[in-house]
Amino acid sequence: MAAFVDTHCHLDAPEFGAEMPEIRALARQRDVVLCVIPAVDAGNFERVRELAHRQGDAYALGIHPLCTGAARDDDLALLDEALTRLRDDPRLVAVGEIGLDGFVEGLDMARQLHFFQAQLKLARKHRLPVILHVRRTVDRVLGQLRQAAPGQAWHGIAHAFNGSAQQATACLELGLKLGFGGALTFERALQLRRLAAELPLEALVLETDSPDIQPQWIYRTQAERAAGQPQGRNDPAQLPRIAEVLAGLRGIGREALAAATTANAISALPGLSGLIDLSAGRPKRA
Repeated sequence: MAAFVDTHCHLDAPEFGAEMPEIRALARQRDVVLCVIPAVDAGNFERVRELAHRQGDAYALGIHPLCTGAARDDDLALLDEALTRLRDDPRLVAVGEIGLDGFVEGLDMARQLHFFQAQLKLARKHRLPVILHVRRTVDRVLGQLRQAAPGQAWHGIAHAFNGSAQQATACLELGLKLGFGGALTFERALQLRRLAAELPLEALVLETDSPDIQPQWIYRTQAERAAGQPQGRNDPAQLPRIAEVLAGLRGIGREALAAATTANAISALPGLSGLIDLSAGRPKRA
């Protein structure tokens, strides 16, 4: 039996609303045995924790780079307190989503760096992996990882990886896995699809970034949206179909890809090992 892990899924997003339990149930029917729900700011720490416990999933706590403009320095103390208080919670598996964003205009990079550096220190202090936002900032993020722990490897995931082959290699050398999702389903994403096909299989984990990064069959172009078609909402039930595209690019079977990427997810986020029964292809009780 296939067992997929969605390593990045914002199930707490308002786009899901009251439909969220049904959406998660459909994903489970499609063999998505576990979702990792990253926080984005101090205001949703409790929400993602509660949701992970209610749905039988996992979660991460952190302050997203896009949220640093509104964040307060006190939020770092709140994060430290939450990581300390929840240290024995088996469903807390990482510090995330943290990192740097070089795409959105108007963001204060110095402020992003301040929060990122502090959160890397907290990840080290609490001995937790990291879930990293690396949009147009792969080299800067890697530099910060090296500075925070010279000569040491990291557990974690470079989420929504879309860098070069050289950057991919640098991530792997630091111990990170690379998150691939809906973006690779577009035939025009030549470089990304080439990386997905050619990188070592042990480098890859699956994700949806729901409700964002829609796969090709959900995405609506600007012209389609202007004609009245709403933008589709991504969800974790799409993960097996994304996996089938990746399996096709690599020339392997769906079951083999599921087994490898789930094992890779556990390697990146070791806390998942207590939540997934690989022999039975289902979540453990935790």
